[in-house]
Amino acid sequence: MSDELWMREAMMLAQQAAEQEEVPVGAIVVKDGVIIGRGSNAPIGAHDPTAHAEVLALRDAANTLGNYRLVDCTLYVTLEPCAMCAGAIQHARIARLVYGAKDPKTGACGSVVDLMSEPKLNHHTHVISNVLGDECGQLLSTFFKQRRLDKKQ
Repeated sequence: MSDELWMREAMMLAQQAAEQEEVPVGAIVVKDGVIIGRGSNAPIGAHDPTAHAEVLALRDAANTLGNYRLVDCTLYVTLEPCAMCAGAIQHARIARLVYGAKDPKTGACGSVVDLMSEPKLNHHTHVISNVLGDECGQLLSTFFKQRRLDKKQ
């Protein structure tokens, strides 16, 4: 499958997060053409600041493989990872990161900082950005627009 098709799978998880009133971010981990991990944002419902879509997808994939090292895997996520998630991605040894929308406030893969290309770090994940970026960004824009409307009422 192409990166766009995998990203659409992550977008479905982002929509599920929005339905739970979570910021709509979805993530999947793929190895050898098979989804081995899924996650959608859940920090509000889980009362857990680490329950980002990426972290949940990495945990799911690690459980599937029985190993915390996710070598030769690709992580697809609808929003550029933050510093916490970028660190988790590196510790898991993810080979490729494919993300949709850039995050100009907390993005740690090129927007605010670029932890993925920091030469002092011992693992470097190959990053591909802006895959269905406009569509992923629209999910977020629509969610926050609705949230603002709800606050006014």
